[in-house]
Amino acid sequence: MARKLFVIAGLALLTPLSGFAQSADNGPYKVVKIQLVDGDGGFDYVTADPDGRNLYVARSGQAGHIGVFNLDTLAQVGDMTGVSAHGGAVDSASGHGFATSKPVTMFDGKTFAILKKIDVQGNPDGYLNDPYNHHFYILSHAAPNITVLDDKDGSILGTIDIGGAPEQSVADGKGKIYVDIEDKAAIAVIDADTMKMVGKYDLSSKGGGCAGLALDVKNDILFAACRDNKNMVILSATDGHIITDLPIGNGCDGAAFNPNTMEAFSSQGDGTLTVIKEDSPTSFRVEETVPTPARAKTLTLDPKTNQVYLITAEFGPVPAPPPNAPPPPAGTPAWMRGPRAPMIPHSFQILVVGKD
Repeated sequence: MARKLFVIAGLALLTPLSGFAQSADNGPYKVVKIQLVDGDGGFDYVTADPDGRNLYVARSGQAGHIGVFNLDTLAQVGDMTGVSAHGGAVDSASGHGFATSKPVTMFDGKTFAILKKIDVQGNPDGYLNDPYNHHFYILSHAAPNITVLDDKDGSILGTIDIGGAPEQSVADGKGKIYVDIEDKAAIAVIDADTMKMVGKYDLSSKGGGCAGLALDVKNDILFAACRDNKNMVILSATDGHIITDLPIGNGCDGAAFNPNTMEAFSSQGDGTLTVIKEDSPTSFRVEETVPTPARAKTLTLDPKTNQVYLITAEFGPVPAPPPNAPPPPAGTPAWMRGPRAPMIPHSFQILVVGKD
């Protein structure tokens, strides 16, 4: 295990960075901490391990690595070098973690030592660890859409075709997996025992480009954060009927639900975190829009502290596009259209959103 630590001093509460200005108070949630973290590489997902009290931050590219941080203090406790991944998670029962690199990286959740590399097809991107049967699901926009691993030894158990590009997925802990299909305006329903798709919920009447998904397990309610119409589509996990939809920000790429507070969260690259309150299984409202630094588009929840963690960085000026560059796909948010601005060195940051 590499133990090179990259922590730079944590900033004081609500320290403003460029492109991030606090608006007037409109609710209880605030950015309560901004921690600058050194190290190179792109970034995508961030994952909390509430049981192990760790936070996993994957960096991609030639300098790819996975930084591990104490969930309570954000002090860096480990670093897995040479791993270019989108993200990863740990199974508390087996103590094994998996990162969506290619090949997939299996690691020890206590020592952070790399245990093995697992060759898989497709392009590993999103992921889900399901405590129901201790399986790790690797999501890929290219076929096969989902590869299933055994948390115990990392063996490949099978693949699942859902007919489109999967983004975020959630498990109900009772044998059902739900996966939003970004390019099909739909949510796939998967039986965890048979590893087969057993249903598909159509969201096209409300929009598409759904990139975040959360689940209220108690009431069987799904929250699909969708880019095309900048809305959160709220539907029944039992039969797929749409209950309502509510506005969110632009460029969502993650969602979470907190059963302790009955709130759903959606993070957007435009610098907003939307908080939706579930007053009852049929009544929902936008409770708050929390300002965040731009590009903080993915999130993770610590249900033990009710805090939300996001990651982002500061970027320089956008370079001029190359001549005759093709137009971006329809519906692509402006901040995601190329060319990309270069990341400013030493500006990568972990954000903590909570109540004062």
